[in-house]
Amino acid sequence: MTEPTFSFPTIRLKPKANARAIRHGAPWVYDNELVTDRRTKSIAPGTIARLEDNDRNFLALVAVNPNSRIFGRVLERAEEAEIDTEWFATRIATALAHRETLFDQPFYRLIHAEADGLPGVVIDRFGDTCVVQPNAAWADVLIEPLSEALRQVTGVNTVVMNGTGRARGLEGLEEKTEILCGAVEGLIPVPMNGATYMADLLGGQKTGLFYDQRPNHAFAQRLVAGKKVLDVFSHVGGFALASLAGGAASALSVDSSAAALELAEKGAAAMNKSDVFATRKGDAFDVLAALAEEGESFDVVICDPPAFAPSKPALEKGLRAYERVARMAAPLVREGGYLGLCSCSHAADLDSFRTASNRGIGRGVGHLGRSAQLIHTGFASADHPLMPQLAESGYLKALFYRILP
Repeated sequence: MTEPTFSFPTIRLKPKANARAIRHGAPWVYDNELVTDRRTKSIAPGTIARLEDNDRNFLALVAVNPNSRIFGRVLERAEEAEIDTEWFATRIATALAHRETLFDQPFYRLIHAEADGLPGVVIDRFGDTCVVQPNAAWADVLIEPLSEALRQVTGVNTVVMNGTGRARGLEGLEEKTEILCGAVEGLIPVPMNGATYMADLLGGQKTGLFYDQRPNHAFAQRLVAGKKVLDVFSHVGGFALASLAGGAASALSVDSSAAALELAEKGAAAMNKSDVFATRKGDAFDVLAALAEEGESFDVVICDPPAFAPSKPALEKGLRAYERVARMAAPLVREGGYLGLCSCSHAADLDSFRTASNRGIGRGVGHLGRSAQLIHTGFASADHPLMPQLAESGYLKALFYRILP
């Protein structure tokens, strides 16, 4: 299937807009950088347009959404390009080659949005099934050629569209989830770092599983042999199941979602680890406080909360929340044990997250006469590449500390 050539409308940068940034790879054009008249504002969301500088020189083909602060997303630098099935297939094939170099099984993030040349698009692969998150209007409009190219290149049988989440709301898009082709029959077992996770592709959070923590799970496994582990904000078993695969004596998963904890229990059962795995449902802060009151302690404690600072306006409040997590978790770690703290907030950079965590740990164990060492800093898996021109793509941070006497 090849779509017909489009007659692209034109949008133009203001005289003082930074055209050089676009030429050097910047992927986004904000609404305040463009000459916006009635014609421009009436362009339908998801339309492909020609972007010109103030002197009418062609810069790129961009996907337009007048309803978004990100008015244009750069798709292609070649003016004569057609955004069709073949175009999608080329981008997907390039991404697939990298993932097949990294992994010997087809369980990974296949497309990581701008970093893989498909802005606003996330695709996770679960064996013969791919889940697409079209978080930008253009991907909604072109979901059929995208899905067809995905099947052609990867050979998957099933493609699911998961159109939910905060990003779609910012684009003015409705929430919807549908199976574009094939069928999803029950949960999908996902092998990762020796553990088995159960992915619910239709009812789970986002695409059903988070692949980004894979290397941080692997690092944690080096710390847990024979140890008692606490995994807070565990989702479907995250660090807990990885720890059991790494030889932990026991693991406790804490999460507010009963459905997520049920999936974690099924994962533990698939690993024959149910006898050393337990769950506790509740607000993470309430459970941390309760565990302290109960006199509990653990050799390894890992906290992987949701994005407390998803945007710049939420940054200060989010950093206070990260500090609170560290302050409450650190006293639960036995002397000589380990504490892992994670952040998936785009707005909180590594330095600010580390500062908040250090401050929280100091307040958490300082009065006990104890101190800490920062022993490791981790980031997202290599199937979540970072685009150098887009700092937001480097969102995941993981800090591991040793708690000293």
